[in-house]
Amino acid sequence: MKPYNILLSGGGTGGHIYPAIAIANEIKLRYPDANFLFVGAKGRMEMEKVPQLGYEIKGLWISGIQRRLTLDNLSFPFKFISSLWKANSIINKFKPDIAIGTGGFASGPTLIMAGRKGIPTLIQEQNSFPGITNKLLSKKANKVCVAYDYLERFFPLDKIVKTGNPVRQDLLSIHSKIKEGKDFFKLDTKKKTILVLGGSLGARKINQLIESNLEFFKSQEVQVIWQCGQLYFEEYKKYNKLEHVQVHEFINKMDLAYAAATIIISRSGASSVSELCIVGKPVIFIPSPNVAEDHQTKNAKSIADQHAAILLRESDLDTFPIVFETLIKDKGKQEHLSENIKELALPGATNAIVNEVEKLIFR
Repeated sequence: MKPYNILLSGGGTGGHIYPAIAIANEIKLRYPDANFLFVGAKGRMEMEKVPQLGYEIKGLWISGIQRRLTLDNLSFPFKFISSLWKANSIINKFKPDIAIGTGGFASGPTLIMAGRKGIPTLIQEQNSFPGITNKLLSKKANKVCVAYDYLERFFPLDKIVKTGNPVRQDLLSIHSKIKEGKDFFKLDTKKKTILVLGGSLGARKINQLIESNLEFFKSQEVQVIWQCGQLYFEEYKKYNKLEHVQVHEFINKMDLAYAAATIIISRSGASSVSELCIVGKPVIFIPSPNVAEDHQTKNAKSIADQHAAILLRESDLDTFPIVFETLIKDKGKQEHLSENIKELALPGATNAIVNEVEKLIFR
């Protein structure tokens, strides 16, 4: 029997890339001789990250539609047609047995062309409020794997399977990596550590918050692992000279960063929330208010309402020192949050999605 050819498309942010990688890794475990090809958008972070993680990727000339009138919007029809042609050429050459989309600009043309050729397609939607690409693709897709209830508002009910969001498998064993994590980041083992995550590109408000509290962290005898993001690294790398702070553009060894952390400060995108439930550390969520339907606040509130994390809105960031000091000094509160957030984890999500992939290949 010939090896399976698996085509995956997802990118723009880590929230689309890492679910695709997790799915690919699980398929590879089951079918070691399978062939994999990713399709991304030229100039976006997937073109760098996917090869670093061991997979081949091809780029399409595609970008999203801006909310205001720009030159990019005028060029969109040309980019879209060009991407359909390129996706068609990639599919003809690779001959995939299935096409899997996890969101992002490139997944649109890729899954459209795969569907037209009769190749089974599966969408994995991470959020409680889907993006426009997945809403459009769902009309023709064979299966839509979701992480939240009530998505029949956006997707055909008979295609929906609730699986949860795929996460990196190396997160399932982080509690055995605490020493390795502290050694890797050269941390002082006598001090507590906060891990700051604003998303793969960065979050200005979170970065400003951390910058304004660096002396406060020092006074609390807390060390900081700060992923400031690609857009802000030049601005904040100067703080690497401080003994208690390390600034990273991007953290590749995220399992070790999670393992080393005492408390995590994070945005509340769907993939981050899914990962942090599995990681099971105390979390302060600072949702981005600048996303469709304010879904990050809804994500964070659903966790905070179950006493499994702290929700701190951007409008309330002046209360951060009190919130943080109360948590860092209260071991009981930390343990309570950890236990509760672990209860919300769906560690079998990747497995469940690949089960659906198998059904489509073998149909």
